[in-house]
Amino acid sequence: MDDITQLLKAASQGDRAASDRVVAALYDDLRRQARRHLRQSGNMTLLDTTALVHEVWLRLSDLQGQGYPDRRHYLAYAGRAMRSVVVDLVRARQAERRGGGQALLTLDTAVAEQTPQPYDDVLQVHEALDELSRLEPRLAQVVEMRYFAGLAEREIAEALGVTERTVQRDWQKARLFLAASLRN
Repeated sequence: MDDITQLLKAASQGDRAASDRVVAALYDDLRRQARRHLRQSGNMTLLDTTALVHEVWLRLSDLQGQGYPDRRHYLAYAGRAMRSVVVDLVRARQAERRGGGQALLTLDTAVAEQTPQPYDDVLQVHEALDELSRLEPRLAQVVEMRYFAGLAEREIAEALGVTERTVQRDWQKARLFLAASLRN
């Protein structure tokens, strides 16, 4: 059992110091994930890498009872939490940009409806991934682990208890599903 696994076990049993040491030990990995998420969101969140890592740390700091078995599972969960933070911030910015619930006033409503919204892309990906998660949970896990957490196929296979070839097939199926969902 490596140091991170031992720290995760201690953190799941309520050791706050162990929880803090997990974040410190994985800080570089979390920053890499955060950079990837911010780049993919087109930097529509107004967050920098450090702020996103700290926001996720707040969500992950209460590890008691979570029971992450190893580094890969923790990073996969962190990736999911980052996606959630980014989507929440994009939704808030989108609501703010659209008047925070106030009615949009324009002379030509067709113009307003046809104006592309950059925030919509992030939200469409999120909704498509949620739909995939409902239909094929393992495919969604593969996407989250590979795309958002940056894990290699071998690491994903170990975390899910499947072969690398299964991960490759799942990745292909998930990409096709997401591409079709985003086209519609």
